[in-house]
Amino acid sequence: MTTDATLFARARASQRTHPLVFDAGLALLVLVAMVISSFTDPHGPDGPTFGTRAPTTEGLVLMVLGAAALVLRRRRPIPVLAVTTVLALVELVGDARPAPVTMSAVVALYTVAARTDRPTTWRLGLATMGALTASAMLFGRTPWYAQENLGVFAWTGMAAAAGDAVRSRRAFVDAIRERAERAERTREEEARRRVAEERLRIARDLHDVVAHHIALVNVQAGVAAHVMDKRPDQAKEALGHVRAASRSALDELRATVGLLRQSGDPEAPTEPVAGLAVLDDLLATFRNAGLPVELARTGAATALPAAVDLAAYRIVQEALTNVRKHAGPEARAEVSVVRVGRTVEVTVLDDGPPQPPADPAGRVGHGLLGMRERVTALGGTLTAEPRYGGGFRVQAILPVNADSGEEA
Repeated sequence: MTTDATLFARARASQRTHPLVFDAGLALLVLVAMVISSFTDPHGPDGPTFGTRAPTTEGLVLMVLGAAALVLRRRRPIPVLAVTTVLALVELVGDARPAPVTMSAVVALYTVAARTDRPTTWRLGLATMGALTASAMLFGRTPWYAQENLGVFAWTGMAAAAGDAVRSRRAFVDAIRERAERAERTREEEARRRVAEERLRIARDLHDVVAHHIALVNVQAGVAAHVMDKRPDQAKEALGHVRAASRSALDELRATVGLLRQSGDPEAPTEPVAGLAVLDDLLATFRNAGLPVELARTGAATALPAAVDLAAYRIVQEALTNVRKHAGPEARAEVSVVRVGRTVEVTVLDDGPPQPPADPAGRVGHGLLGMRERVTALGGTLTAEPRYGGGFRVQAILPVNADSGEEA
């Protein structure tokens, strides 16, 4: 069975690679079949007999021409059908000893049905069927109701039906193959999109963690260097804050980078990600760094879906980091987290200089881009703009709905 399947597959491959050679072989087989049939008399005294009749020279010429036309049946299916039909009509109308040239017309009709559309098959098939059957009935040597005349009708009809079935199956297989290829491309694109989103999310987390803690370490280190000689106790306290901020940064970096581990790694992090539940601890680190921060929060805003909870926390963290870096040493900040209907509003205000320091190259910082990407991914809106009279305002409105994991 395996050998037969292999041979069939090789034959199909050879047919696709060398179609003209295959058609030439088919034309030769049809010619042999027509010649053998021309020596057979179906009306013998004891049934069909072989060798009791022979084709005429004209009949042989018609058979050779009909078989030769089949060599081009795939390249020119409709012209080949026209030529073979005319040859068959000539044979049916004018030869007293008919040669089965109709075989070539049947093969040509099958090719037309297999390689064109259904309307064309119907039109040409009915025309060929009607012309050949009518000629056989009107000009044949047998009565019009003879079996041979009905056979012409049956063979042409079966050829058209078989060709149409092959074309339909080929179209069905092509559609399945195209659908499978499209599904494969869609899966690959979806996988690449998910990888890109995950890389972007990890990059945002790394930026938030590093920017926040390094800013605090820088401030506390500067305080320690400034008071080291005159107030060693305060310098010691500042170095303690540096140590705590460094430890916290390492812990968060370890948790974030741990997401890149394999799913079966037993050392993958299992601790919950940061959220508004630890917002007070976050604000405490800024207060220790010398930034006065006030917090206003409604009780309903503490129960949020994980994605919204993390985004709100990171927005507060990044906004306060920007206040500490750009608003000056005398700036104060206010943070509010309020649940309003189906949304939660996170607002960070400061009273620093009217215009925060601009990037020398005119570029937008990664912090604001990261906040905007987080909010956009959740379907929310972000406003980041200077306040009238001085300071800066960052406000994010995050939707809280069933898709985020919480009932509205």
